[in-house]
Amino acid sequence: MGYLIMTIIDQLNNTLQLTSTPNRIISVVPSITELLYDLEVDVVGITKFCVHPNEWFKTKPRIGGTKKLQLQKIIDLQPDLIIANKEENTKDDIEYLAEHVPVFITDIPTVEAAYDMIDRVGQLLDREKEANQLLQELNALQIALPKRIKKRCLYLIWRKPYMTIGGDTFIDSMLEVAGFQNVCSDQTRYPELTKEQIKQLNPEIIFLSSEPYPFKDKHIAELKTILPNAKVQLVDGELYSWYGSRIKTAFRHFQELDY
Repeated sequence: MGYLIMTIIDQLNNTLQLTSTPNRIISVVPSITELLYDLEVDVVGITKFCVHPNEWFKTKPRIGGTKKLQLQKIIDLQPDLIIANKEENTKDDIEYLAEHVPVFITDIPTVEAAYDMIDRVGQLLDREKEANQLLQELNALQIALPKRIKKRCLYLIWRKPYMTIGGDTFIDSMLEVAGFQNVCSDQTRYPELTKEQIKQLNPEIIFLSSEPYPFKDKHIAELKTILPNAKVQLVDGELYSWYGSRIKTAFRHFQELDY
């Protein structure tokens, strides 16, 4: 019987008690998979959406999609820790896995919550030094971002129906940091919009995200028929929705924005 070496609280206030630093880790969150790689932490399993880093995507066992996890395959890999996310994974899957394996659940509606997650993961996996270094870099990059007059922005994540993001989402927080005002910040989660509602919102800028819906150039013309004077642009969804070390790439991108 091992001795308790660590008690850590996840972002849903669940308490994890561990007898050793985890070394058989499964990440069921793509942006956290990339973070673990950058913190020099190995994993024994990832989802089919964990496309970064490419070498892990090619070689690590895949245990299903974020919302359709292969539960028995995960258990068969004998992990000693699973890192999950309240929004990206399903409650039933995580509750089932938590009966067999310690699960650290993240909840990240803001950039500040992402920083908190990085700090906690560093503590959990004996990577405090690496996590602190990353956090210092992120803070420096955020401080250096130019102060812009905030332009009114509509960020679309889906088509048929059009869907956007509310003020309680990580993407909203990233838009704020980047220097934009989300025209739907007074709403919650992922509201559906009609063409008439988009017209009434009258954003100056419309961002068409590359994920989860793969918007293409042809969709720019479609939005221009609704708001001909708005600037409509395709954006890399990872820069606005991935909340691990990808934030560093996002902040560097925000430095170069010209609006």
